[in-house]
Amino acid sequence: MTDQTFRFFRTFAETHTGIVLDADKEYLVESRLVPVARAHGFASLDAMAAALMKRLPGALNKEVQEALTTNETSFFRDIHPFEMLRTVILPDVIARRRNDRSLTIWCAAASTGQEPFSVAMLIREHFPDLVDWKIKFIATDLSRPVLARAREGLFSQLEVNRGLPAPLLVKYFTRQGAQWQLREDIRQMVEFRELNLLERWPALGKCDVVMMRNVLIYFDVETKREILARCRELMPAHGYLMLGSAETTLMIDNSLRRVTGHKGIAYQLTTDAPIGRGQLHVA
Repeated sequence: MTDQTFRFFRTFAETHTGIVLDADKEYLVESRLVPVARAHGFASLDAMAAALMKRLPGALNKEVQEALTTNETSFFRDIHPFEMLRTVILPDVIARRRNDRSLTIWCAAASTGQEPFSVAMLIREHFPDLVDWKIKFIATDLSRPVLARAREGLFSQLEVNRGLPAPLLVKYFTRQGAQWQLREDIRQMVEFRELNLLERWPALGKCDVVMMRNVLIYFDVETKREILARCRELMPAHGYLMLGSAETTLMIDNSLRRVTGHKGIAYQLTTDAPIGRGQLHVA
């Protein structure tokens, strides 16, 4: 791959996915795109880049986008955010939604489904009263193959070993050969949709909880600012935005305030009324 081709793929990644690739990530581009090039009959990445420059958006364009996207995930990743969901966020939202008995959650960049399914199991385990509520749980990702995997709810032994407590594995999964299948009733709690955060967002409605964890770290500041602004439009006054542990709204969006609880961190609109819960602390 020539330097010119590498620069093309760096620009391609930022333009189509928002991902900013550092100048030392040539090995990453090669490792992810060589299989795509071979599958399409290109002799080199240079040849594939030349084809992408000439073609209109299509299957190859989409496959390159998906290959350049990071899909790192695990069940109950970083545990503290899920403890905050269980002990602070969901109890607060449920109290506010008691009259209309509805709850909307959006998990962006859901990858192969471990994060939204973790939340679904958490709800089933700790909030049995929600069984007759109207729960709208949307999980999105830009990769169609990844979403297809998520909908199946099939996970390898290695994947269920990463963060999934053994009691939940026994309770909610069944062995399917060398894999584990998540129970259908838990899978049906989550609706998986294709969505590229840089493109037009479909109608999601007001979201009580927006989970956009470990996504913004790949974007430049202006893209982060734009995405956060769009998230704010989806959030009601009581809504919560959850980011990754290495992400923050500080110096990016002053309309969101940081709140903490049980070692977890979330964000709310600064115009929200005081929460009034002793275990929740506004930074």
